[in-house]
Amino acid sequence: MKLAIINGPNLNLLGSREPSIYGAESFNDFFDRLCGQFDAELTYFQSNIEGELINELQRSGFDGFILNAGGYTHTSVALRDCIAAISAPVVEVHISNIHARETFRHESLLAPVCVGSIVGLGIDGYSLAVRFFLNK
Repeated sequence: MKLAIINGPNLNLLGSREPSIYGAESFNDFFDRLCGQFDAELTYFQSNIEGELINELQRSGFDGFILNAGGYTHTSVALRDCIAAISAPVVEVHISNIHARETFRHESLLAPVCVGSIVGLGIDGYSLAVRFFLNK
């Protein structure tokens, strides 16, 4: 199984950005551990640019996507339209519980077009998303 993990804006700062919310581990360190845990081909892409996230989602050859769109979750109609248009399923992941944070974070424009959402379980939410795809 070939899965792509796509992280949006500011997630390149994991490990140093608000560790009380996002933890102290960098995503690259976590990704290395994640690859050793599963019998799947995992790739990782991060961008602070909305159009680059869309381009990555439109790439073919993946069995599924694990997407943490960061702040674009709450604002991007373009990302929502992209997810609705592609055939590969997308699982939305958020490290923090977006429903327990500021009011503007409570609504995900992406959730209705994703196969599922994992929120508030820390960085391990990505592992749960990989398990979902492998058990599907």
